[in-house]
Amino acid sequence: MGNIGWIWSTVLTLELVFIVRAIIRPHRSPASRIAWVVVIGVIPFLGIFLYVLFGETNIGYRKKQRVLQVQEKLRLFDVSDVEVAARLQKVPEEYQMLFRTAGSISRFPVVAGNVGKLFSDSNETISSIIADIDAAKQHVHIVFYIWLADNNGCRMVEALIRASKRGVICRVIVDEMGSRDLIRSRQWMKMKSAGVFATTSMPIGNFLLKPLRGRIDLRNHRKIVVIDDWITYCGSQNCADPEFRIKAKYAPWVDAVIRFEGPVAQQNQHLFASDWMTHSTQDLSDIISQPLRESHGSIIAQAFGTGPTVRDAAMSEMFVSMMYAARQEIIITTPYYVPDESMQHAVRAAAHRGVNTTIIFPAKNDSRIVAAASESYYPELLDAGVKVFEFTAGLLHTKSFTVDGCVTLIGSANHDRRSFDLNYENNILCYDSKITGEVRDLQLMYLSKSDPVTEEMVAEWSLIDRLWRNSIAMLGPLL
Repeated sequence: MGNIGWIWSTVLTLELVFIVRAIIRPHRSPASRIAWVVVIGVIPFLGIFLYVLFGETNIGYRKKQRVLQVQEKLRLFDVSDVEVAARLQKVPEEYQMLFRTAGSISRFPVVAGNVGKLFSDSNETISSIIADIDAAKQHVHIVFYIWLADNNGCRMVEALIRASKRGVICRVIVDEMGSRDLIRSRQWMKMKSAGVFATTSMPIGNFLLKPLRGRIDLRNHRKIVVIDDWITYCGSQNCADPEFRIKAKYAPWVDAVIRFEGPVAQQNQHLFASDWMTHSTQDLSDIISQPLRESHGSIIAQAFGTGPTVRDAAMSEMFVSMMYAARQEIIITTPYYVPDESMQHAVRAAAHRGVNTTIIFPAKNDSRIVAAASESYYPELLDAGVKVFEFTAGLLHTKSFTVDGCVTLIGSANHDRRSFDLNYENNILCYDSKITGEVRDLQLMYLSKSDPVTEEMVAEWSLIDRLWRNSIAMLGPLL
């Protein structure tokens, strides 16, 4: 009896310790605190184990210190407030605060003079990147979350090898979990043997010991290509065929990417350098220290990156700001929608005040869990007047956001809590009616291949369906 009493005393003490930790942990919503207290208290051993694995957004002390050191070392762009104000004068007043919000995240200034080209076909995107690699003179810098050793993946490898052999410095970062197939393939060693500098980000290491040093599910979800400090690609495209053979039953994966030429490429260069110097010993400070150049394009743009070591909920703030800035129209495409309360309120508020608000989701999602969580928000969205559609011609993977036909946000971030708090993401905000018109036309094309979700359809959900969707959505605060 004494031993049993000692065991229960130990368990209760541990529970109390972790409950207190869950309550006092900073940057956590009240709903998240309550959820973790319930899980730890109701499921004694498993609750503590789950909290150790997923309870805190922590990449590990050493890794965090390394990230902070790199950020301190890399010079921020030295642009006066007068210059920034002059560029913002080209943006209507109602949208200026969007660029101020984006600027507060990565401290990059608004830059004018960019040129953009939209790609809506995955194969065409990869071909364009390869053409730019073949024309590169100085360097090629690439970050991908997923890079497969399929047709497009191997084409990219061969292009990098060609560039490296003619003296172009090529650096590649891939997420260790998302690109594990490439890392284990002969293509990875072939690149490195040819002189391509290749490394992995967010290493997993020992699966059993990893939770002691940080969360295992914190990933680098960025997709960045920078060539000669002047060309950059930004969007949802991973380095893979649209058939996406690791999840072929959901194919084709439908993506969109914008190719930018201009000073905004130097901001994506900064994001690349911060990742590279965190996971490599090579110092890229000299590249980053180059002064911003101006060109004569029409696009006003600003890049920014978010992640576990960046300001809490920065990506959510950006999405919410977009919604409150809208006057006539919002169109969003995203494969994953698990919003925090502020974002759900903002999108409903936009519809309530008369903004024509449309969200397009994939009809068939590669994650049954995320699909259920997303669908749980349909009733509230429809009740507020938000138009909800489901794309039926593949897995709509495009992460796009247009406002009033003149502002575009494009990049790697989804409208879910993983993108808000757990993953490293990159996006570009731009003001230009031409490029936004092209993105909007693409969104309308998606809309033409989508079915509307109606209140009548939602009303027909069975009790089991509602229970399943809402129960899954309740797990959101545990992230």
